[in-house]
Amino acid sequence: MSSDKNVYRLQGLSCTNCAAKFEKNIREIKTVDDVQLNFGASKITVLGDASVEQLEKAGAFDGIKVYPEKQRIVEVKEPFWKKRENQTTVVSLFLLILGYIASFYKGEESILAIVLFASAILVGGYSLFKVGLVNLTKLQFDMNTLMTIAVIGAAIIGEWGEGALVVFLFAISEALEGYSMDKARNSIRSLMDIAPSTATIRRGNNEFEIDVNDILINDIMIIKPGQKIAMDGEVVKGDSSINQAAITGESVPVHKTLGNEVFAGTINEEGSLEVRVTKRVEDTTIAKIIHLVEEAQAEKAPSQQFVDKFAKYYTPAILIISLLIVVVPPLFFGGVWNEWIYRGLAVLVVGCPCALVISTPVAIVTAIGNAARNGVLIKGGIHLEETGRLKVVAFDKTGTLTQGTPEVTDIVQLTDMSTDEILRISASIEKFSQHPLASAIIRDAEKQNLKLVPIDDFQSITGKGAKATINNDLVHIGSPNMFRELLSLPEQYEHQIETLQKEGKTVMLLGIGNDVKGLIAVADQVRQSSLTIIQKLYQLGIQKTIMLTGDNLATATAIGSQLSLSEVKAELMPQDKLDTIKSLRNQYGNVAMVGDGVNDAPALASATVGIAMGGAGTDTALETADIALMADDLEKLPYTISLSRKTLNIILQNVSFALGLKLIALLLIIPGWLTLWMAIFADMGATVIVVLNSLRLMRSKY
Repeated sequence: MSSDKNVYRLQGLSCTNCAAKFEKNIREIKTVDDVQLNFGASKITVLGDASVEQLEKAGAFDGIKVYPEKQRIVEVKEPFWKKRENQTTVVSLFLLILGYIASFYKGEESILAIVLFASAILVGGYSLFKVGLVNLTKLQFDMNTLMTIAVIGAAIIGEWGEGALVVFLFAISEALEGYSMDKARNSIRSLMDIAPSTATIRRGNNEFEIDVNDILINDIMIIKPGQKIAMDGEVVKGDSSINQAAITGESVPVHKTLGNEVFAGTINEEGSLEVRVTKRVEDTTIAKIIHLVEEAQAEKAPSQQFVDKFAKYYTPAILIISLLIVVVPPLFFGGVWNEWIYRGLAVLVVGCPCALVISTPVAIVTAIGNAARNGVLIKGGIHLEETGRLKVVAFDKTGTLTQGTPEVTDIVQLTDMSTDEILRISASIEKFSQHPLASAIIRDAEKQNLKLVPIDDFQSITGKGAKATINNDLVHIGSPNMFRELLSLPEQYEHQIETLQKEGKTVMLLGIGNDVKGLIAVADQVRQSSLTIIQKLYQLGIQKTIMLTGDNLATATAIGSQLSLSEVKAELMPQDKLDTIKSLRNQYGNVAMVGDGVNDAPALASATVGIAMGGAGTDTALETADIALMADDLEKLPYTISLSRKTLNIILQNVSFALGLKLIALLLIIPGWLTLWMAIFADMGATVIVVLNSLRLMRSKY
């Protein structure tokens, strides 16, 4: 067995039934071990040996064209009238009209009318019969088979006009289904066109324009004002404002200077830049987004799995009902054969599962594509649906609700040691610490140009602080809890600590030997947008918002109160966050955890939906979360939940409408009011409405 794995892009893949048949035909190629078809992204993965010619032969019934994944396809927009299937549909309509004119003047049973109707059937239904008759010989029952039986049956009982009308309306229905999927897939195609295919590169003293596939890591890319950036990289010269809307969904340009990261597909608005390429074309952020979006669209949502399973039994059931309607009344109740055959054929037509089968995938594909264009990466239909059912949203504090860059706000003298000396000694120790609060103290010391002192025997005390030796004196810096374990704090110190904590600040004490010399208060500023975001979540029907943090209770409570959060849980270790999420799931059902995707990985994984921020800057966020907000803020969170809820509603509307319309049409059979043309109108009408309803998601905003 060959282990070759090849991925191809497809053109002309029009419907879910065609996709299933195409996949089945490829499986029948002896040298193919396995095949996976992604209908939403119009891609196929083939494990084994198969040439493009063999694959196109397997898809010849639907005119499917196959291209290697990395081959650039220049898609020529073919005018509507030049498409062969549309030309035959127009000719079929012309013959159909002539047939009705002939039947009006000469009678329905005249040779001229029958010849015109038969011609309309053959011209318009050639491709339908080619597939339907083959399926019939293999006892494969899909919508092509049902329609073929219905049209042949109509001709046998002399209903030539209605048979021709069924063929014409079915062709219109198929064209609309193909059009709708093309519109939905455009969401991915538009992502593919974001990054340019060439870039200006400097190697040595030479500058030349080359294809992005030939660009190497560490090449220097020259980007002029107004140009799109072709590759991910790091600015090595110049500064400019970059419009990152294509990646993050943020409309406000971001200033980039020496050392800053830039992304393929973003636009250089002002200055000239030189950028060192840091990733190959297949590894850029936009390439990863496209790959993950396509993977997401291939993954069937729970509602789609249900519809597909239902359709699997629904089509044979319709065939059996149709057969019973044809046979039972004439045999047991003296019914007229022609009349009941006609009614049975109407059941076949109205029972076609076209609208039902397409009701979910068009909505899911459209919604995921819309989200990607707006800087939100949803990694599967299941996550889209679960987000629509959320009742609780849990947030990490640092870097999520707050900016993640704490600043020193207060330095308080408790003895005769000056504030500069308190800061100098604190920074000298914290220089060796990895904690975010340590960086705030170091930055403040640098701002004031304080010279640090040498230290010995540095030791970090996990979750509490650190200690070191300075001039043979043991120095501690850390949380009030650490000092309470070492010595008894005077009441006035406790009062000062409590006051600062209630203001939302984190307090650290500095002690030399048994004396507390001073305290430093650090605050991580709340993001300006956080309060608005929380209010929008309540408006969307989120029942509870909760902040999970390792910070002290007083600081957490102050921030929680400022943001109108339902609940705050403080002084949590990573395991505590995990237990809290599990408890919330048991209590409320659907719970989201929002974090940075790095420190919160266990909590993100245990939540119903894990949402990571800053996906454009970190691969970790893209990989660990179910949903990644590409911008490093929460602005797109309400949009994501709103889009998910709209998608759920549209899927419910689609399925209800598709089944409801068919049920009404089937009830019309009892009194004999349902004609073949009414049946096809019901089927086509359901398909058109389901498609148009789903495409509303392309313009969904919040």
